[in-house]
Amino acid sequence: MTTPSSHQSSGAQGSFGAMLQQARASKQISLDEAASELFILKRHLQALENENFSDLPQVAFARGFAINYAKFLDLDPIKVADSFDAAYPNELKQHSINNIDSPLRPMGTLQRDTHNRIRFNPMLVIAVIALIILAIFLYRMVSNATSDNAQEPTPLSEDISAAEQTQGAAIDNQDTVGASGSALNLGEPTTNARLPLVVSITDPVVVNITDAAGSSLMTGDQTAGTYELLGAPPLNVNISDTAGVSMTFNQEPVAMDEYAAGDQASFILNP
Repeated sequence: MTTPSSHQSSGAQGSFGAMLQQARASKQISLDEAASELFILKRHLQALENENFSDLPQVAFARGFAINYAKFLDLDPIKVADSFDAAYPNELKQHSINNIDSPLRPMGTLQRDTHNRIRFNPMLVIAVIALIILAIFLYRMVSNATSDNAQEPTPLSEDISAAEQTQGAAIDNQDTVGASGSALNLGEPTTNARLPLVVSITDPVVVNITDAAGSSLMTGDQTAGTYELLGAPPLNVNISDTAGVSMTFNQEPVAMDEYAAGDQASFILNP
């Protein structure tokens, strides 16, 4: 019977065990690292390097371990396999043949350590995304509500008297809007009363409008809709994007394109 000690001499220069050990040492790889990468138990790699065949599983598995170990260390797997076959004891080969009908035993292959790895739960990811969307939705609702509470446009039909509506209808439609954008001249003023301004918005936009008394008629982010305002002229108007905004001041359309500088516009409306 061949004992492990009788094979230590095969670890001399040129044997497959010595080749494996020297290649691993030259690459500065530990047995633990090699075992983790190859999914082979550390004791089996140690047995291959020491050529302790009795500590290895059946010959077919042990030979496969040797070939995979050689490939991992960039050695010639054929040369290592031939050296393994030459060194493997005949009595162990015969023992493996006799046990070929026996149930296979676990070979001790490893599984990678997954304790320190992050696992993503798809349902958790979906829940997080849903929470983010809900938070954004609630934030926008609160912001719009705050803006609406800060300045609610006054309905035109409730605050314009019959005299003011008649006066607005009498605007001289022949007056033209100045291209400089400094003021909109819509006719000779007949009274210092507040004049109607209708703002129609198709896309969300930032609009700031103040009147001569310093009252804020519209401030901040505005949603799509039609807003009817009253203010003492002149009115100071600032719009972040004129593409989605149209205005009628004292029942006279405002030529927005004449005030736009790019997408923005800043001008004064004066009767």
